[in-house]
Amino acid sequence: MDVKQCKSILAAAFLAAAFAVGACARMLPADCEPPTSAHCAVVMDAASGELLFARRPHDRALIASTTKIMTGLLICESGQLDRAVTVPDAAVGVEGSSMYLRHGERLCVRDLLYGMMLQSGNDAAAALAIVHSGSMEQFVREMNRRAQALGLLDTCFANPHGLDSRQNYSTAADLALLTREALKNEEFRAAVSTRQATCAGRTLVNHNKLLWRVDGCIGVKTGYTKQAGRILVSAAQRQGNTVIVVTISDPDDWRDHAALLDYGFAALARRTPVYPQIRRVQWNSGCKRSCPHAASHRAERRRS
Repeated sequence: MDVKQCKSILAAAFLAAAFAVGACARMLPADCEPPTSAHCAVVMDAASGELLFARRPHDRALIASTTKIMTGLLICESGQLDRAVTVPDAAVGVEGSSMYLRHGERLCVRDLLYGMMLQSGNDAAAALAIVHSGSMEQFVREMNRRAQALGLLDTCFANPHGLDSRQNYSTAADLALLTREALKNEEFRAAVSTRQATCAGRTLVNHNKLLWRVDGCIGVKTGYTKQAGRILVSAAQRQGNTVIVVTISDPDDWRDHAALLDYGFAALARRTPVYPQIRRVQWNSGCKRSCPHAASHRAERRRS
């Protein structure tokens, strides 16, 4: 088999693979609503902020512990994660999920952050709010100011942890926008993507099962109360793209998020051209380089 035949076979194989990729992308349901049990849901492209899918994106609802996304963002932006603090008395014994803080215990802000974002400790959230702003009330004011600055028009915070309150609410679209901003912070991103950590003598396991189940998952936060139902915010990164998914009141959220993340990446892939501009390949010391305008070069050689 000569060199020309080898090149022809390789070119045919490349074209066949390209057609296969294009066919697979077209088989995905571009205009079909992905199945989900959620009352409210959005799928967002983190790069542009565009909603790739939305179901009741602006319906206000209780958001449970996904409130801690805002708390975590403010704490990470403070830049004092290694500061040692004493647990305030008001943070001990807070109801709901807990890091089990003790009276007078000394630990660093980073330990409290991980206790809040992995273990979903309401006591850790209360402690962070108090040590950051002096009181939970002042911290809540800062949360709401940050929400306004981000353009979260349908969001209001009443506490740093998300325990049920009619004054603590958001929407699927606003939670996605908040998460998009939070993921820009490296400390926040490191915390929510951690599966397990040992902090202040405690072994903390992340409540977000998607970190083990979904390819490229990088967090973000679970939430649940009887009144709010199951709330979940997730994000994943694949081939340079990041997709954020939010579901509110979803009894099958783990399965739904896996499907919705796949849907989001498929939607982004459909926008990527399958066939690049025709290019000429030059071989130099065993490495190939791509050069534009190959078609015109070949035409000139044929004429000569």
